[in-house]
Amino acid sequence: MGLARKAVLRAASAHTARYERLQPEQTLLHHLVREHLETFLAEVQARTGTGLTEFVKDEFEAFLECGVLAHGFLRVRCAGCAHEKLVAFSCKRRGFCPSRGARRMARSAAILVDEVIPRVPVGQWMLSFPIGLRILFAARPELLTPVLRIVHRVIAGFLLRQAGLERATADTGALTLIQRFGSAANLNIHLHCLVLDGVYRRTGGGPVYQEARAPTGEELQGLLEKIIVRLVKALTRLGYLMQEDGMSYLAEFDSDNPLTPLQAA
Repeated sequence: MGLARKAVLRAASAHTARYERLQPEQTLLHHLVREHLETFLAEVQARTGTGLTEFVKDEFEAFLECGVLAHGFLRVRCAGCAHEKLVAFSCKRRGFCPSRGARRMARSAAILVDEVIPRVPVGQWMLSFPIGLRILFAARPELLTPVLRIVHRVIAGFLLRQAGLERATADTGALTLIQRFGSAANLNIHLHCLVLDGVYRRTGGGPVYQEARAPTGEELQGLLEKIIVRLVKALTRLGYLMQEDGMSYLAEFDSDNPLTPLQAA
């Protein structure tokens, strides 16, 4: 398990009025999925006995149709110059399509910068998990709720101490994005937490921001150890970890998720 913190710089959102079709059918990813999807689905069916869940199949099939004119388009005509454009229908999916994912990412980032995150210094804290916990969290995604609660309380408590304040009089703010895969598309559930680099003090005239001292490497290690201890206690209490001779290991758990054998590969 690892914990890291990075400075976050605000980037100005760009606006582009010109439309150019991406031609996804010419990309290497589209070619690979198009040529090998049926074989992949058959291999998963043979390996698991149940095959991929329908929503995963739908994601792949929607990706193959996304942005391809042969699968539907809208004809747009300029009332002034009569110039016409063909705009292909998009899949509007959340999972696999890089085009929709990039657009949603840019839109979400703009909303966070413009409407959610206050104009104060912000840091990124990243927490990764060992492979066993990645598989557990993939099969039991509801466990990420208590995990996030623990992580936030540990970091918030540290910032309050750095600022010399207590929870009764101040608090910080955090936003966490859960990433579920690594650069090789492997299962790698980890957390990207955007946390204020300080706290807001409650005053009669409204909240007042007070910056906290940045953590040292030694302090980061101490925070990680505290998070590990609390996670072990929580998962043991919930029955997902077992303790024996001072060692912790995953308890067996039933999973009806057909993706579990693939995620454990």
